[in-house]
Amino acid sequence: MKTFTTFVAAFLLAAPFAHAQDPAASFPSRTIRIFGQGTGSTADYLSRYVAQKLTGRWGQPVIVDSRAGAGGTIPTDVVAKSPPDGYNLVMGHIGPMVSAVTLYANNLPYDPVRDFEPVTMVGQGVVVLVTHPALPVNTAREFIAYAKDKGNLAYSSAGNGSTSHLAGELLKKVTGVPLQHVPYKSAGFALTAVLTGEVQVSFLSPLTAHGQLKAGKVKALAVSSSVRFPGAPDIPSATEAGIQGMEAKLWFGLFAPAKTPRAVVMKLNREIGDILRATETQETFLKQGVAAAPGSPEELGDWVRSELARWTPIIQATGIKAD
Repeated sequence: MKTFTTFVAAFLLAAPFAHAQDPAASFPSRTIRIFGQGTGSTADYLSRYVAQKLTGRWGQPVIVDSRAGAGGTIPTDVVAKSPPDGYNLVMGHIGPMVSAVTLYANNLPYDPVRDFEPVTMVGQGVVVLVTHPALPVNTAREFIAYAKDKGNLAYSSAGNGSTSHLAGELLKKVTGVPLQHVPYKSAGFALTAVLTGEVQVSFLSPLTAHGQLKAGKVKALAVSSSVRFPGAPDIPSATEAGIQGMEAKLWFGLFAPAKTPRAVVMKLNREIGDILRATETQETFLKQGVAAAPGSPEELGDWVRSELARWTPIIQATGIKAD
């Protein structure tokens, strides 16, 4: 009897200690904040979608704090310097996690590999070559010929080093079109620039351009891949459109500060992964022009390193500078 009593007492004493040792057991117990990348952008949309679903699952507020400008480095830096507890996440993409390494080589306040714990890839997609409807072109070939003849067309982007910027530079490289780059603070502003006629062309995610494409206020000529994208099946691939070598992928992933406990990272990964694998999410994302793409933290970390290896030489060779 004494042995049993001793065992029970030891178990009762150990249980709270074991619970305290598992930081994921009570996570989340307060508001989580996801830092987005500018209202109207794909990163902002994905952040809000995930936040809404997590709020419903957990009963804890998950709010989105979208901050435009500086290629997404501002909100990314905020999260890099946040407590490593899982309550502050950033929706990273090529701008702050890849291009910024070169653009802000002398003063980038964080390291995209060292200062973050990857959580999961959220979505992947393409950018669409869109033009103002007043341009007398209906195909990519017609646009390239027209742009070469004019010699002074301008294209908007979501900022220096963004996927939309890199796609424009890639188009220039593979076709020789003399486009002039005009950076904006976000994808939403880049779209507005086309709608108002400030620029004649842009490279935007199907999500950003979705409503205006349906309304006929911009024309879609091609997507930045060798095959058609399932989320925009009516738009020709770059290869179909006659643009060889035009491959630029949009991607978005969630990151926590470095040293966030592994148990918390994996809980976030499982919960968000369940949301992304749901049929409703997959169908919703595709209708907006992006594919849900859940994966392991290691896969996201490997992806960032591969994108750094691919794009850093290109950015350096083209002489892209920060805003």
